[in-house]
Amino acid sequence: QVQLVESGGGLAQAGGSLRLSCAASGRTFASNYGMGWFRQAPGKEREFVARISWSGGNTAYALAVKGRFTISRDAAKNTVWLQMNSLNPEDTAVYYCAAGLRSSGTYLWNYWGQGTQVTVSS
Repeated sequence: QVQLVESGGGLAQAGGSLRLSCAASGRTFASNYGMGWFRQAPGKEREFVARISWSGGNTAYALAVKGRFTISRDAAKNTVWLQMNSLNPEDTAVYYCAAGLRSSGTYLWNYWGQGTQVTVSS
């Protein structure tokens, strides 16, 4: 009922920037709605990157990306962005957009995008 479409992945040089977007369509969550980004690097487990609440816009980030990545959203367009600055090769991964509801402090990520490849060269 909710479709997430990602774009903006690609190749960047170390120290460069990329901006990912994720557009949501279909049914919209009424309350405690949030969207987030996860990533999975080659040979590693999927990890949390960032998330944002839809109503208040409060954010949370993984330690590895704090100060370099910024998550934002446009409620009118049902779109979330991930601005990635100061990229390094360790950021190379498939990045996934997710959406869900917060329950008792934990987001239930029920919807996922198809993933977009981000490659950072040294």
